[in-house]
Amino acid sequence: MNGAVQTGWASSAGPTAPAPARSWRRWLLAATAAWAVLLALLTWTSVRDDPPTVREQRSLDQAGPVVDRAVGELARAAGAAGLLELGPARIAEGCRVTPFADGARLRRDVGVLAPTGTEQAVLAGIAERLPASWRAGVGPGLSGIELYADAGEFVAVQGRPTADGRVRLVVDTGCRPIGSGYTPVAATAGPEAAALTTALRALDRPAEAAPELVTAPCPGGGSAHTARSAGGPGPAASTAALAALAGDAPLLDQPPVYAYRTGPVTVLAELTEDATRLAATVGCPG
Repeated sequence: MNGAVQTGWASSAGPTAPAPARSWRRWLLAATAAWAVLLALLTWTSVRDDPPTVREQRSLDQAGPVVDRAVGELARAAGAAGLLELGPARIAEGCRVTPFADGARLRRDVGVLAPTGTEQAVLAGIAERLPASWRAGVGPGLSGIELYADAGEFVAVQGRPTADGRVRLVVDTGCRPIGSGYTPVAATAGPEAAALTTALRALDRPAEAAPELVTAPCPGGGSAHTARSAGGPGPAASTAALAALAGDAPLLDQPPVYAYRTGPVTVLAELTEDATRLAATVGCPG
């Protein structure tokens, strides 16, 4: 009996055996692509139609009023004697809300008087006067003492000392869908505009016909206002020109920064060779 095994013969099923594997891979790729398209569609539909449940679904036009109210709360908590200025809205575009959508970030700030050595006490006093729902606190941060709070609707509040007798409180939305965008609250000129004009004249600078006005609603009604003026480069003005307006009793005298009270208005001046910046502010009732 011959035990040799014949070679060179291929099974009739051999050449087509890998076909099921290739078919399975094609099906898997198609299913993955379809799932990605479906997931993107569901995400877009949810963001468009569902009630917002996280920050990424609340657009700037929805978060803007929350920011403005938070600025008013901070103005009240700072007190008329401590509030230096309300900052205008700053919008930074280009952040990513999701892999499928661009967004923008809205910030507003509040400047508060805090002479050197009193920063922690000032921040603690503001935290105590903020709404209990904000859960405000003061503690060590990455760059020193800071205030932190939650103004609601995923709007964060932080506060830190600066190097010139002030603390800066920042209200921040984080990255959001833009929606119809942020619309600032309209402001009308009041005593702050007149105080700004008087300070500009004392510095021998031309008064602006229409200074920048920013506002925020006060918690108990009414509103806080700041009138702002920013002059271009020129000879550095002296704070001595403002001393008579301050009655020789400035709130802050740390050149190039100077602040004083005149009636219900606080005037803040930053006088450098690069610019003369003035802000006149009326705060919220205590």
